[in-house]
Parts: sequence; structure tokens; C-alpha cells
Amino acid sequence: MAKNNPGNINRRRVAIVDGLRTPFFKSGTAYRDVTTLDLGAAVVNEMLQRANLEAGQIDQIVFGAVVPDVAAPNIAREIALRNNMPESVDAYSVSRACATSTQSIVSGTQSILSGDADIVVAGGSDSLSKPPITYSDAFIDALMAANSAKDMPSKLRAFSGVRPKDLAPKPPALADISSGLTMGAAAEKMARENGITREAQDEYAFESHLKAVEAWGKGIYDEEVMPFPIPPKYKDTVTKDGIPRADSTIEKLSTLRPAFDRKYGSVTAGNASPLTDGAAAVLLMEEKTAEKLGFEIKALVRSWAFAGLDPSWQMLMGPSFASPKALDRAGMTMEDIDVVDMHEAFASQMLSNIQAFKSAEWAKKHLGSSKAIGAIDLDRLNLYGGSISLGHPFAATGARQALTMANELVRRDAGTALITQCAAGGLGAALILER
Repeated sequence: MAKNNPGNINRRRVAIVDGLRTPFFKSGTAYRDVTTLDLGAAVVNEMLQRANLEAGQIDQIVFGAVVPDVAAPNIAREIALRNNMPESVDAYSVSRACATSTQSIVSGTQSILSGDADIVVAGGSDSLSKPPITYSDAFIDALMAANSAKDMPSKLRAFSGVRPKDLAPKPPALADISSGLTMGAAAEKMARENGITREAQDEYAFESHLKAVEAWGKGIYDEEVMPFPIPPKYKDTVTKDGIPRADSTIEKLSTLRPAFDRKYGSVTAGNASPLTDGAAAVLLMEEKTAEKLGFEIKALVRSWAFAGLDPSWQMLMGPSFASPKALDRAGMTMEDIDVVDMHEAFASQMLSNIQAFKSAEWAKKHLGSSKAIGAIDLDRLNLYGGSISLGHPFAATGARQALTMANELVRRDAGTALITQCAAGGLGAALILER
């Protein structure tokens, strides 16, 4: 398979020159009256203002939402129009579960490499506070029949077969449709099969919160996170993530009851990423365009890869399948990577992937490789917290990770970063940045 190293394609290279995200909050709290589109439009608008770019300079918007807003199925186009961009601006939406905004970045990168665009906005947003609610097939059929009926008696007859149970609303399913497993059940399965203890999971979650709190204290997120005025009256403005817990302790985490397997389980609300509302975006530019416009190149896209695996097996092992592909396509090994940011869906998922990365036996069995992917130095992993402590708006996480890692490479003024996610359906994504 041809390597997707942008440096080898038409001599064009793709840079991350800017980015921004909203504060992240648990669903049903600060953003309970805010839609997915509201979040996405706000972060793109603020990012472009800070970058001093006019709307007409954008060639393309690639954006995503995992839990779709039925009123705005192509969220990318709606963001363009809401921000008064010219009608000629191309905009399309993508969805790859928890790797959605990584797909946005890759799709935008491919547009720039092909010459279709020079400046692309890529990102994603989700509001679990405003999920689409559906109803039973019987009630929907009755509604459709009534809508088509010509007179009131016919409209009323359409509901004659509807029973009270048919009126119960159905929230979005968080279970994988092919395997029947929820993400939590998949995490429990991985904990059991990989020997991941409850104590290890709680310790990992505690350290994630500790890192996030320290990062906020050090100002790491000050320029990455925008203030967000809360509608409808806009009297209150949030400026920081609402999820990192400064008072978190391993002792407190150990008291939480299992959330998915209540009798024998080890996955709790404390060692899992919470349902979260938020949005994130990055600004991609062709390297020479960035230089011409006077933008600092924070990081260049070196390579990427996606992978799939049997979701009935260990659904959240995607990083261990996508990362070696991205490394190979970049002509790199883990020894060449300076920092790693892996999406923390669950502590058991993180620990399972960390275990797999360093195992030659695992690589031989599952990758057909004679050597391990490469052990991850834990001092270089998720430096400033992760999805457990910062939150996980499904479609925003990849862009959040890419932005933080691009800024970390600026702080180091050199280096490489591996960004990777697991995703529902047994998918994995990986992106390598360099400076």
C-alpha cells in the first residue's frame, strides 16, 4: 500500500496553523440548552476571528457529529452558512464515531494534498444534552398515515392501533448494533480478558484527573479553550472544562459501584469518560499558503491510518491496529515518537492498549509482526489529561487531541506526536504530526 506521507505527494504539505475548542461539560449541565450546531458554529466563528481570517478565504469545511441533529444533517454546511461564509464555500460532514474529527482532519488534508483546497476548517461537535429522540415503528407509521389522510376522521383512524407502550420515546442507542455490546460492556470484556484490575483502572483515572487539573493550573489550555456565553440569556459565560476533579482521590474512586456489570464489573463512572457536550476545530493550510499569509506552522501532518477489527472481540483495541499502520506509512517506529495522545474511552481500554503496544506476542498474533509495536513511555502519554478527565464529546475529541499535541510541539520547538483513538464498531484511527 502506498504511504500517505504528505511530503511525498506533489511536494504539498499540510500544516495545522490554529485551533480552538469550547470548554467541555457533562451532558445535561452547562450546555443543556445548546445544540450541536450551536457549539460547532461558535467554535469555528471564534477560531476564524482569532486567526484574523475572513470567511471568504476558507475553501472548505469538513465537520462531523456522531449524534446527528435531524434538523441539520450536514452540520458542516450549516456552520458555513451560520457564519456568513460565501455560498461557494464547500462543506461536507463526516462520521467515524469517536474518531470523527480525526476523519475531518484527514479528509481536509487530502483535499489540500490533491489541490482542491488551500485552507480547510476541520472539526466536530456533539451535544448529548440534545439527542434526537425517536418513537416506536407503530407510532411513526400512525403519524405518517395521519399526515397523508385527507380528512379528520381518517387522521383519527390512523391512530386506532396505537397502544400506550407505543408512545414511549426511544433515546439514541449507545450499543454497537452488530455486536449488541455497549461501549461499557466492551470495556468490561476487555478488562476481564486482559487481566486489568479495578485498582489499576482507578489509579489510571486518578492520574488523568491530576494531569488535567495541573494542566489548567499551568495555563496549558488557556489559549486552546474559548469562553462560551450560555444561552438563552447569555448572562453566564463558561471559560474552563467542568469535568476535571481537583478533589479526586483513589479512595473516592474505589467507592463507586460498577456501572455496567453491577455484580462482577470493574468499570465505573469514575474510570470511564463521561457523556459530554462540546466542540473543537483546527485550521489546516497548505504549507506555502500558511507562510504567505504569515501563519506560524504549529505542526505538519506526517501520516495517518484507520483500522477495523471484530467488534465482538475487543471492540476498543483500535489504537493498537491503526497506530502501527500510521508509523509504517511515515517510515517511523515508536522510538521516533516524542509524545503520544490516546483517547481515553475507559481506563480498561487504555491499559489494554498500553499492554498490547509493548507485547511481541500480541503483535505476532494480531498483526502478523515479528516485533512489538513499541512500549509507550508513560511519561510521554496523555501529558495533560485525556477523555476521562477532560470529557469526550464524541465528534470533538480527535480535533481536541490534535490541537493540544500541535501546541505541545510548538512548546518543544521540535518533535513528533502520535494521536490515536478507538471508536465504536471496532474502529481505530491514528494521526502523526511533526514539527
